[in-house]
Amino acid sequence: MIEVKGLQKKFGKVTVLDGLDITIHRGDKMVLVGPSGCGKSTFLRCLNQLEVPDGGEVWFDGQLVNGRRTDINALRRRMGMVFQHFNLFPHLTVKQNITLAPVLQKLKTQAEADERAVQLLERIGLADKADAYPSTLSGGQKQRIAIVRALAMDPEVLLFDEPTSALDPEMVGEVLQLMKELAASGMTMVVVTHEMGFAREVANRVVFINEGKVQEDEPPEEFFSNPKNPRLKDFLSKVL
Repeated sequence: MIEVKGLQKKFGKVTVLDGLDITIHRGDKMVLVGPSGCGKSTFLRCLNQLEVPDGGEVWFDGQLVNGRRTDINALRRRMGMVFQHFNLFPHLTVKQNITLAPVLQKLKTQAEADERAVQLLERIGLADKADAYPSTLSGGQKQRIAIVRALAMDPEVLLFDEPTSALDPEMVGEVLQLMKELAASGMTMVVVTHEMGFAREVANRVVFINEGKVQEDEPPEEFFSNPKNPRLKDFLSKVL
């Protein structure tokens, strides 16, 4: 589904991604882990051109994402993104946050988008919050709304950039539960997270990024029980 070849990204003189190669298959539940600053979030943002790579190629379903003639907005409709800090519009209600993009992109009429929003809110048990504003919601509720907002575009893949790291510990569970349900439904997911329990339970691949490259890519049981890379062994000894 997504093919990344020789991906490079620098910020000033700092090389964050240094020729990274990876293939993401349809239906994958891929969790990206690694030390802070290793390039995980930058990699995710390069997939949908929120960061423009300095070198290499990103292919999505046979189309070059970072090609000059690519309609990046059309591709982004197929790649949902969930951010660390929710990024909900504070001046819009929950329902308006969910319906804005499908209507602006002319994917749905307002009535169709409203109906879909209600369905999604019922699915996560927040139908009573449709007319509330983000400022009245808990962090866990905001993040679940943000996930639902991404789902409203009917994406083929969902990218999660540390979706629980801004939450109080007691709210993490409700967001991870929704992500587990999405994984069970067959959604292709690429998740940057420090939640190792989620990686063990949900991922079919856990990928260790360090020094701008993929240094290990294994099923979770192999990744956690038999790490081969010395830096990964050191990393796991500190986080497990």
